[in-house]
Amino acid sequence: MKEKFNKLNLKDGILLFDGAMGTYYRESSKKPLPECEMANLFDQGEVKRIHSEYVQAGANAIKTNTFSANTRSLNCEFDVVEKIIRRGVSLAKESVQIVQDQSKIEKGSSKSVDIFADIGPITYKHDKDSEKERENIFDEYKKIIDIFIDEGVDKFLFETFYSCEFIEDLSNYISSKVDNPYVIVSYAINPDGVTREGYTGQELLNATSKFDNVDSIGLNCISGPYHIFKYLKEINIPRNKEISISPNAGFPTILNNRSYYSNSSTYYANQIEEILSMGVKIIGGCCGTTPEYIMKMSKVIEKMKKSDISIQKKDVNIRVDSEVVENTFYKKIENNSFPIAVELDPPSDIDIKKYISAARRLKDAGVDAITVADCPVGRARVDASIMAVRIKNDVGLDPIVHFTCRDRNLNATKALLLGLNIENINNLIVVTGDPIPTAERDEIKAVFNFNSRILTRYIQGLNESVFTNRMIVGGALNVNVKNFDIELKRAIKKEEAGVQIFYTQPVLSLKAVDNLKKARKVLNSKIMGGIIPVVSHKNALFMKEEIAGIEVGEDIIDTYEGKTREEAAVLAVEISVDYIEK
Repeated sequence: MKEKFNKLNLKDGILLFDGAMGTYYRESSKKPLPECEMANLFDQGEVKRIHSEYVQAGANAIKTNTFSANTRSLNCEFDVVEKIIRRGVSLAKESVQIVQDQSKIEKGSSKSVDIFADIGPITYKHDKDSEKERENIFDEYKKIIDIFIDEGVDKFLFETFYSCEFIEDLSNYISSKVDNPYVIVSYAINPDGVTREGYTGQELLNATSKFDNVDSIGLNCISGPYHIFKYLKEINIPRNKEISISPNAGFPTILNNRSYYSNSSTYYANQIEEILSMGVKIIGGCCGTTPEYIMKMSKVIEKMKKSDISIQKKDVNIRVDSEVVENTFYKKIENNSFPIAVELDPPSDIDIKKYISAARRLKDAGVDAITVADCPVGRARVDASIMAVRIKNDVGLDPIVHFTCRDRNLNATKALLLGLNIENINNLIVVTGDPIPTAERDEIKAVFNFNSRILTRYIQGLNESVFTNRMIVGGALNVNVKNFDIELKRAIKKEEAGVQIFYTQPVLSLKAVDNLKKARKVLNSKIMGGIIPVVSHKNALFMKEEIAGIEVGEDIIDTYEGKTREEAAVLAVEISVDYIEK
């Protein structure tokens, strides 16, 4: 890997990439197109000018203007994507040639510049058709790679990726088609070191460092140079690959849905010097970085002697552990002690006396834990996490917090998780969350920054890097859906993300029992079976017809018909016990 790196066009042992085509194109073009990749076809002069400016500023590697050149990002047919890629390669080559010719005239010599195929992520939803979607996306990646290869490109940059899902297969594919290619893979992390898919930068770098046909690994986008430098100091950087770092210019200002970056090129270059001192040898710029940034980075490289650019021994950031507290509820599950958890929804006002009294009665009855829903059916109730603290402190029962993806961004989510962990509330049920009722949507908007799978993965990252007392993540398992095979596939994905317990919807039909048996054979996680007492014929019909996710068997409905309230109460216990036995 190191030998291949030395064959690149280095500047004092460093490969200096260009800056951001997209943001600079929107900033400098008089009439920018909405998608800068389309400029390869309809604004070619601007693309050549920008490439040339970056090379003149000192870049010895440039990216083709093809980051979003795929059918999904550009919402076009693949024949258009092919034209964009082919012209993108030509424009990069022509721009380099123009600068080389000019340099030859002025200086009598010209430097060589590496051209990298720039490939960004093709996103897709992990839903019932995700396997088919994944195959389609992988096929499109291969078609994109084939075009670059046909144009004579043998260097590839996969940048701003959020997971390593396709990376090993794609790098192997390139290696099977090209002699001695060079492949860089770069992930986009936020200042907390997490991607939008919930993976930490550390685990992605570790995983990708094991891929034989990837030459360099690194980080780019979302975060500025300070946060990436800070993150690099906190992790154990894999050293079997060259490290590539291309931060954003900083944090943008958003005006009219457009991102604007202040000019902080001097500060940026100073931070890059710190990053280079850690042994990083591939450097560049992402969103907001202009030719001025590249020029100042080039001067930093010139200033640093080759001997100075060496791997410095860094102090490993040692986590300060708090007191270890036993998770009594989860220990009972691990020991197969069949614990009982009861869902008790928080009140919708500030009077919690009845709630606390009910929780105490449940404790006296032998309940092991109380699950606390997070604003069920999308209506406001006392915050589940605050209620959980009261249950733990006032009642002495383990609370299990329903933790939804709704209405919290990443900052709010992390803040709440830190608070729960400090209070030693470490049992969660991560769910997407009910939507806000239709009539309220015009005035109140739901916010979903991630799904339950991504949130689970994020929590597992905190378990590895922050928490002394691990948070046990539970997930929902609907045994009443029509196509349970699809539900099982989703559950497997959740399990891969870190779910350790599944809580089922109420089991009130033989079909649900059969599905539970299927789940037991397939899933490795523990399963908490859901039971809900049916208290009347009317109640049975209401649950069947009105409550999503609950299926009541016709035999149960028929059994309640004509029963008195007292008779129905006896049936409720008998049927619940019967399904517990099942």
